Amino acid sequence: MLPTLVTLLIANALFNVLVWPTFFRRVSRDTRARDAQGRPTRFLVVHAVLIGVALLLAAASLVVGILAATGVGS
Repeated sequence: MLPTLVTLLIANALFNVLVWPTFFRRVSRDTRARDAQGRPTRFLVVHAVLIGVALLLAAASLVVGILAATGVGS
């Protein structure tokens, strides 16, 4: 069970780190991302917060996966 947990946590972290930055680049280029004055819209802010949370969870998954793999805390 432990190897499956470690694999899942690390795969989750890698997936999130690879996918979300690319998605953010697409969102930031979207016409809905900025208003006529060039200021960020709620569309951009909401997506930035969601992506930030996803990357924070990815970092936590990576740390927990590494800790589980090394046997820390068991």
